[in-house]
Amino acid sequence: MLELILLNQVEKAILIDMSRLRILLVDDHEVVRLGLKSLIERNPGFEVIAEASAQQEAVNKALAHKPDIVLMDIRLAGGSGIEACEQIMANLPNTKVIMLTSYAEDDMLFAAIRAGASGYVLKQVGSNDVVRAIEAAARGEATLDPSLTQRIFNEMRRSIQQEESAAFSDLTSQEMQVLSLIAEGRTNREIAEALYLSEGTVRNYVSGILSKLEVSNRAEAAAYAIQHHLKDYLN
Repeated sequence: MLELILLNQVEKAILIDMSRLRILLVDDHEVVRLGLKSLIERNPGFEVIAEASAQQEAVNKALAHKPDIVLMDIRLAGGSGIEACEQIMANLPNTKVIMLTSYAEDDMLFAAIRAGASGYVLKQVGSNDVVRAIEAAARGEATLDPSLTQRIFNEMRRSIQQEESAAFSDLTSQEMQVLSLIAEGRTNREIAEALYLSEGTVRNYVSGILSKLEVSNRAEAAAYAIQHHLKDYLN
């Protein structure tokens, strides 16, 4: 009976230990690491299993300990947290990396996202925000500091605009005008009258447009113009 009780206690201890999130702390300032460790270990579901202060040390300890979460400063001695993140993600795809930074820098933000980071948190946030970021990463959710959300949307809009404008990069301004009128359903004669051109010239423009856009007919050209918001790029 006593053996059974002891066995159950051991099994419970194992289950409790397995349920804890294993965290690797990476920051080149020992005081910061101490503060983060104290904060993290207030939560019974978290355990700091290792610490590192430099890029290669972070990678080595991640490979050795295989943590669930890496909480890492974006700037490190001997390199950057972004480079460490890339190496960790390449070798431990199930590990989640949360980048910490003191400054909201757009270049660093997008580089961290490209490196595979699951979160990007400013060090100035409250302790509850760090805990929530860790919990969210463990659930497979991405975490972004609220102050940075608008920057992401702005970058996405800019990227989309660049992609759309590139869709017409081979066309001259006159061809874009002709394409705009094609999208409105105008005939060659109507386009010629609107732009003060001959019908023969318009036919040549239409032929060139179809060739450059690699479409077969006017209907496809019109659909292309509408899909890529041609009117936003006229004038």
